[in-house]
Amino acid sequence: MNLNDCYNFNDFRKLAKKKLPAPIFHYIDGGSDDEVTLNRNTNAFNDCDLVPNILASVGEPDLSTTIFGKKIDMPLFLSPCAMQSLYTPEGDKASARAAEKHGTMYSMSTMASFSIEEVAEISNCPKLFQLYVHKDQSITDDLIDRCRAANFDGLCLTVDTLVAGNRERDHRTGFTTPPKLTLESLLSFAMRPEWVFKYLTNKKFELANIKNKTDKGTNIAKSVIDYINEQYDPAMNWKDAEYCIKRWNGPFALKGVMSVDDAKRAIDIGCTAIMISNHGGRQLDGSRSPFDQVKAISDAVGDKLEIILDGGVRRGTHVLKALAAGAKACSFGKMFLFSLGAGGQLGVERVLQNMHDEIRRNMILMGCKNLSELNSNRVVYRKKGKVIKKIRYKKN
Repeated sequence: MNLNDCYNFNDFRKLAKKKLPAPIFHYIDGGSDDEVTLNRNTNAFNDCDLVPNILASVGEPDLSTTIFGKKIDMPLFLSPCAMQSLYTPEGDKASARAAEKHGTMYSMSTMASFSIEEVAEISNCPKLFQLYVHKDQSITDDLIDRCRAANFDGLCLTVDTLVAGNRERDHRTGFTTPPKLTLESLLSFAMRPEWVFKYLTNKKFELANIKNKTDKGTNIAKSVIDYINEQYDPAMNWKDAEYCIKRWNGPFALKGVMSVDDAKRAIDIGCTAIMISNHGGRQLDGSRSPFDQVKAISDAVGDKLEIILDGGVRRGTHVLKALAAGAKACSFGKMFLFSLGAGGQLGVERVLQNMHDEIRRNMILMGCKNLSELNSNRVVYRKKGKVIKKIRYKKN
């Protein structure tokens, strides 16, 4: 199996599983607790149906939209994801280059493997930075100021990771950053010699954006969960978010909004966007899926915010359903991370091309010339809880 055989999420996942050591693969693949929310994130899209219009003379549909003040060529972009050099040595650089090639947005995590400045230098695509509020405010301030200096286009503050979720797969596999050999992981690493060779012969693992502010940037002997619990401020509040917005003074989103009330409050403190997200099912298990909440939030805030659905997207039809429910764009993480692990930059380019083709094809099949025609009339929600009586046949 190679990249040319990858047409969907499961294909990229299978290829990544063949190439990545088990602790690395399961860090991408897993969720928290019983992984109910992880699975719900995608299954939720099946609770509604698309309604196409015929004979609409679509021609070539316009897939472009504008988010964070920047036009992108399709309504889907890369979610901010940490430590991408674990999947391929080029990490964030590979993702940013692939995003630029396909005319979409790249998002950088605070916990990226390359720095704000390094990625800004090699890519001209629209760029979003994902911020966390640290206990040491100087770290937060430094990240905001460096993003401004590097001409990033927007910031998003992740608000659903005050403490790390209970990611039991990571406990079982012994996942740490940087990776280390344990009795549990030894065989897995030994069976992936290509990954081990690349890891040992390329740039040393580090959290490039924070390495000069805390030794945790280069000396992480424990898990990413320990880093989150030690460094992020669990007392973060609305005033902290408002402080970040004012210091940045540009397009700004809260990432992790899941309720109507929080969406309304985001407007009050000056947000221009929200990312409806549950952190890929990696935090509060048993919570709603992002798609479950899009319509209610869209109905409440209208066009006062750019609404971005983050989580569970695996098909072009998922993007269309999200937009019809009220989102302006979608972002995705797991799928592009699997493609990154499966084939580096070429893998991300392939998954973006696949998704672009799916969105375009399904826009034509829906009879939509542009994204604005994907409105509430184009989806019908299935009724839940309806009891279907069984028909009993009498024996002759």
